[in-house]
Amino acid sequence: QVQLVESGGGSAQAGGSLRLSCAASGLTVSNHCMAWFRQAPGKEREKVAIIYTLGPGAAPPDYADSVKGRFTIAQDNAENTLTLQMNNLKPEDTATYYCAAAIILACGNLRLGRANYWGQGTQVTVSS
Repeated sequence: QVQLVESGGGSAQAGGSLRLSCAASGLTVSNHCMAWFRQAPGKEREKVAIIYTLGPGAAPPDYADSVKGRFTIAQDNAENTLTLQMNNLKPEDTATYYCAAAIILACGNLRLGRANYWGQGTQVTVSS
């Protein structure tokens, strides 16, 4: 059974930082494309960042324009986790953040907001 469990959410001041983690069980993150999505109240879920499987020719991480230069997605293969380092946070980053995974053949679906597996989400609140 696949489980993705997010942690690290909480409250921060604008300009501050938070680091989200997604612990995976039942799948190996290095064999999947992994992503972070977020959903703010009253808004649709949106892609934050996608990381493709490692290896020669792998595409670089894909970030939403709104987080480029501030957020960094990474995989920790030893811990089988996905992380999202969020710096210079803004109030508009307030949302529930979800970890997602796609099998190799379905990596392209992540750009459409579709994944094979989802976590339950962790809340991030940024105050001005």
